[in-house]
Amino acid sequence: MGNIEDIVDSLENKISKVLHRLELLKLENSKLNDELANSKQKLEAQKKQIASWEEKYEALKLANTMLGSDDNKRETKLKINALIRDIDHCIAQLSE
Repeated sequence: MGNIEDIVDSLENKISKVLHRLELLKLENSKLNDELANSKQKLEAQKKQIASWEEKYEALKLANTMLGSDDNKRETKLKINALIRDIDHCIAQLSE
């Protein structure tokens, strides 16, 4: 009978260790999930910031184009022509 009791004690001990390990893994998983959520929030904030900077860059680029900087003469001419076409279209619609 002593042999069966030893086996049962050994199984209980192993089960206890497995349950303890399970709890540790659950805690670690929870911690990793929290870190993942935080990382996702930071990523979204960075994406919004990048989008904001891209908008500002495009606005600045457009302003430089409108000012007629030497670097963007062709773009300036194209933008002016597009604005003239828009104005002509508006005048045509008002005339009707």
